[in-house]
Amino acid sequence: MSTATAQPPEVVRVHVPARSARSELRAIKVVWRRELIRFRNDRMRIVTALVQPLLFLFVLGSGLQQLSAASTHGVNLKTFIYPGILCLAVVFTAMFSAASIVWDREFGFLREMLVAPVRRSSIVIGKCLGGATVASFQGVILIAIAGTVGVPYDPLMLIGIFFLQLALAFAITAFGVMVAVRIKQMQSFMGVMQMIVLPMFFLSGALFPVTQLPGWLAVLNRLDPLTYAVDPMRRLVFNHLDISDKARATLAPGVTWWGWHVPGLLEVGIVVLMGLAMLGIAIWEFNVVD
Repeated sequence: MSTATAQPPEVVRVHVPARSARSELRAIKVVWRRELIRFRNDRMRIVTALVQPLLFLFVLGSGLQQLSAASTHGVNLKTFIYPGILCLAVVFTAMFSAASIVWDREFGFLREMLVAPVRRSSIVIGKCLGGATVASFQGVILIAIAGTVGVPYDPLMLIGIFFLQLALAFAITAFGVMVAVRIKQMQSFMGVMQMIVLPMFFLSGALFPVTQLPGWLAVLNRLDPLTYAVDPMRRLVFNHLDISDKARATLAPGVTWWGWHVPGLLEVGIVVLMGLAMLGIAIWEFNVVD
C-alpha cells in the first residue's frame, strides 16, 4: 500500500515596495486628503465649531459695547475682538483635527497606519497639514463675515489674514498631535485641551488691549504663544481702518520685549518656528510609540 506524499504548504510571497520620496509624498497626501474628507462629511462639526466664536463676537461684543465705548475711542468692540475670534475659531478646529488621533487609536485604525510601509513622519506631517487646511477653511467662513463687524474687504488684508491663520492652524495642529500621541481616551484629551486652550485664548489679548497690564498678566501674555498670532492679525486689520492715532496706539500697540516693539514678521516667524518644533517632537513621539 502506497503512502501519499505530503505536499509542502504553498508559500505566499508578499512584496513590500521600497521606500522612496514619491511613496512618502503619496502617504502625506493620503493622510491630508483623509482629514479633508472627514471634515467635509461631518457638517455638524462645521456648524458646532462656529458656535462659540460667533457667541463671543456678536453676543459678548454687542453686550459689552456700551460698557467699553469710552475706552475703545469710538472703535466698535466687535471690530476690536474680531482678530482674536478668528484665532479662536482656528484653534478649536485645529484641536479637533488633532483629536482624531485619539479616535483612531481607540478604534484600532492608528495601529494599521503605524505598520504601513511608510515613515511615521509622513503620517504626522500629513495629519498636521490636513488639520491646518481644515482649520483655515473654517477660518474663511469668519473672514467672509468681516463686513458685519466693520472690517473692510481689502484683498491684501484678507490674504494676509488667511496666511496668518494657516500658520497658526499648523502650529496648533502640531501641538495637538504632540499631546494626542500620549493620550488614549477622548475624554482625557478634551479635558487637557480645555485646560490649555482657554487660558491661552484669554491671556493672548484677544479680548483686551495689551497696554498697561498688571505685571504678572503682562508676563503671561508675552509667554503665551497665541499672543504672537493675535497681535499681527489685529495690527493688520487696524492698518486698514479709518481710526484715530490714539485709538490705534491704545488698541493695537504691538507686543514689546523690555520696551522693544517686536516686528510683525518676527511674530509670525515665532508661530511658524513653534509649529515646526512641535512637529519635530510629535514625529519623535510617533517613532517611539507602540
